[in-house]
Amino acid sequence: MQQLRSRPFLKWAGGKYRLLDKLAPHLKGRKLIEPFVGSGAVFLNQDFERYLLGDINPDLINLYQCLKQEKRKFINYARSFFNQENNSQKAYLQFREEFNNGLKGRRRAALFVYLNRHGFNGLCRYNKSGGFNVPFGRYVKPYFPEKEMYHFLVKAKQAKFVCGDFVALMNRSRRGDVVYCDPPYVPLSPTASFTSYAAQGFSYDQQVELAYRAKHLSERGVKVIISNHDNAITRQIYEDAKIEAFPVRRFISCDGNKRGNASELLAIYE
Repeated sequence: MQQLRSRPFLKWAGGKYRLLDKLAPHLKGRKLIEPFVGSGAVFLNQDFERYLLGDINPDLINLYQCLKQEKRKFINYARSFFNQENNSQKAYLQFREEFNNGLKGRRRAALFVYLNRHGFNGLCRYNKSGGFNVPFGRYVKPYFPEKEMYHFLVKAKQAKFVCGDFVALMNRSRRGDVVYCDPPYVPLSPTASFTSYAAQGFSYDQQVELAYRAKHLSERGVKVIISNHDNAITRQIYEDAKIEAFPVRRFISCDGNKRGNASELLAIYE
C-alpha cells in the first residue's frame, strides 16, 4: 500500500514534492543531510533516524527553529495573522515593511508564514539590500497550513536546523550518511547567461564546487545526490557522477500554453 505523502506547509518555487518517486530509491540510510532544505518536501517524506537540515536563508531557518521550539503556541500565533482584515494590499505592505525593518525572532517567523501565503505565487525573493520584495498575491482566502505544520513538528523531533552554506553542511557528513543537494538550478538553456542567475547568490563556480565536494565525499563513504536541469552545462559539471535523466512538467510560465516538459537529472555520487 502506497504511503500518503506529506506536503510542506510553505509554498516554495522549485520544491521537490513532484520528484519524490525519483529520489526515494537513492535516499536510504540512517542520517539525511540537506544543505538546501527549502520547504522540506524531501525530509518530510523520507524515513531516516536523524536529519541535519540547512539553508542559507536565515528567515527560513528561524521559522523552523521557532516552530520546533514553541510547537502549538507558535502555530496559534502564526494563525492569528490569517484573517480577512489582514488579507488586503494595505495590510500586506505594512507587514512587509515591518518585516524588512529589522524584525527578529518569533514575530518575524510568523510574518514569514503570512508573507509566504499572502504574497504573489508564494515566492521568496529579496532585493539587493536584503528586503523581502514579493508583491501582494490577491487571494480570496489564503490557506493557513495548520495540519501541515503539525506534521512538520512530528518529523522535526529527529531534525536539527542550521543556517549556513552548503560547504559547512557537507563538511559535517560522516561515512554512511546520505546528502541530498537541491541547489538553485543552472539556466534552462545552455546558451543562457549566468549573469542574473549569479545575482541570486549561486554562481557557476559554486555549481562546480558543489560537484567537486560531492565527489570528494563519495570517496569517503558518503552518498551524495544532486538535482538540476539536464543540459550541456550540468552534464559537464557532473561528468564524474552517475546520471539519471527524466522529463518533468514545468510550472514556470504564466502562459499555460507554454508550459511543457523540461529535462532534469539526478547526479549520483557513491
